[in-house]
Amino acid sequence: MKLDVIKLDGGKAGSIDLNEALFGLEPRADILHRVVRWQRAKAQAGTHSVLGKSDVSYSTKKIYRQKGTGGARHGSRKAPIFRHGGVYKGPTPRSHAHDLPKKFRALGLRHALSAKAKAGELVIVDSLAMAEAKTAMLAKTVKERGWKRVLIIDGADVDANFALAARNLEGIDVLPTIGANVYDILKRDTLVITKAGVEALEARLK
Repeated sequence: MKLDVIKLDGGKAGSIDLNEALFGLEPRADILHRVVRWQRAKAQAGTHSVLGKSDVSYSTKKIYRQKGTGGARHGSRKAPIFRHGGVYKGPTPRSHAHDLPKKFRALGLRHALSAKAKAGELVIVDSLAMAEAKTAMLAKTVKERGWKRVLIIDGADVDANFALAARNLEGIDVLPTIGANVYDILKRDTLVITKAGVEALEARLK
């Protein structure tokens, strides 16, 4: 699969042959869905908590005698049926994460890359190198390219000046190759990868 390579200023920088095993698959929604669910479940805090019957602060004295009152039998104000009593089977802190095989996660990343390529939302740039960390300069470049919600993936390390220039721009996420993931790729309208990023992804997913 051949794609044109551009420079940050919009000039042409030749073309690149993309690996069909990474960018030429027929995207499957079920695979992408499973990987995104795994990612979001792993990121969920799971800190939800309520006070149970044994946690609420009340006396443990029997509230009234067992028989002869004409009412139901109770031994404690902590019962869930009373106001300020403990919650019955309420949520407790736990991890929402579940297992997903490493090979399946890699397959999901391949399908996410292929989905962007098939939709025409994949852009390959020569390099992110900037002489100065100027946010205004980068904002002008992004506007000229028509990038509104964009994920930019560089090689092993992101160019320091580019990272500084991009961090205050709304709608732009910058990641090194190791941080590339299905959720962030699908969340953005445009995926921009450097030539170094393509090489690193091919090495990571070979």
